[in-house]
Amino acid sequence: MKEMTKENLKAALAGESQAHIKYLAFSAKAEKQGKPNIARLFHAIAYAEQVHATNHFKELGGIGDTVDNLQAAIDGEDFEVDEMYAGYLAVAELQEEKGAKRSMTYAIEAEKIHSDMYADAKVAAEAGNDIDIAEVYICPVCGFSHIGEPPDRCPVCNLKSERFKAF
Repeated sequence: MKEMTKENLKAALAGESQAHIKYLAFSAKAEKQGKPNIARLFHAIAYAEQVHATNHFKELGGIGDTVDNLQAAIDGEDFEVDEMYAGYLAVAELQEEKGAKRSMTYAIEAEKIHSDMYADAKVAAEAGNDIDIAEVYICPVCGFSHIGEPPDRCPVCNLKSERFKAF
């Protein structure tokens, strides 16, 4: 693939990914404001943006076998913890941006857990197996992630576990 096309696909992947997330957030807001059909429209188009992003990612060769994908996920989570969010957090602290500091701290704590979860899954995948897990619970405030019955309160943001989303 020629370099300009590759860079264009990377930029398109980033844009479509951001649109996907933005439209999901817009959908949730419309739902909360009692506009279910607008929420559904945002949700549907968010899916279309996900399709576009996935197509671009495939063209870039970003999807491998499960073991490779798990390693890519581990590498991504570790980069976010060790480099990306560490730097962003330092700036937020210097600029005394409490909301940004909280948001980035939440992300760092969740990303550490995600890396460990992916590492455990990779061990199973390398042996040719799937993982044997119970439901996965995610805190909707900070992203704390837990396999199996969660603690009574989120250890990161203190939200009651009954508000967690189960997968």
